[in-house]
Amino acid sequence: MSIRAKFQCESKEHDTIDPSHGNVTLRAVYAGSEENEKFFNLTPAASISLATLNPEAFAQFEPGKQYYVDFTQAEEAVESEIVG
Repeated sequence: MSIRAKFQCESKEHDTIDPSHGNVTLRAVYAGSEENEKFFNLTPAASISLATLNPEAFAQFEPGKQYYVDFTQAEEAVESEIVG
């Protein structure tokens, strides 16, 4: 089973030493369309905070833009698969 949610990029803060990465904050959307209002009725409050070192991933986020987030249950990792 998976769950799809829509989040809006609230802020994007560049790292002071290397501005190609940093922190991104997203909040659940709640208005502006029927789809957004339907999601708000089911999940009225949610936020995601990401700290990324991947410049390509960080560049994808733009404040004010909306993104779908899909949650799918992960299989339990086997100890030999965990990279430390």
